Amino acid sequence: MAQLSDEAFAALYERNARSLWIYAYRITSNAADADDIVQETFVRVLDADLPDGDENARRYLFRVASNLATDRWRRVVREERTLRSADRPSTVTQPPVPDDDVAQTFAALKPRDRALLWLAYVEGETHESIAGALRLKRGSIKVMLSRARGRLRDLLRARGLDAKRSL
Repeated sequence: MAQLSDEAFAALYERNARSLWIYAYRITSNAADADDIVQETFVRVLDADLPDGDENARRYLFRVASNLATDRWRRVVREERTLRSADRPSTVTQPPVPDDDVAQTFAALKPRDRALLWLAYVEGETHESIAGALRLKRGSIKVMLSRARGRLRDLLRARGLDAKRSL
């Protein structure tokens, strides 16, 4: 593990920023949150001792982004709970609703399901890589992906969409 030089940091950013932003956007459904998550991820990289190798560094980036997205989700849930318990109307803004039906359905999934599906089927990551990025056991990824696919399929069907045609 070693800290990055300026050139190595720039190269890491160039190779990963776009896919990391897309990932963050898909699990948060909010462009501003995705911007913040990517920025905070790379800020943390500046002070971190990164694992050796491009693939390990990429896993580290996605793990940090996943943790930041989860922290945001937990904070929003906590804030909403606090507002409801205080009998005040909620002032927490909802994320914009995506335009197409599949994106809306994807956004309705829990963050972990979105992260699993995105990393597996959009980023094309291996089960080992997904496990490293999300800090899960490798052996559980296959089952968790199957369940996430099932939940997505059920949501698509409930909305009158053909899961095979839509995906």
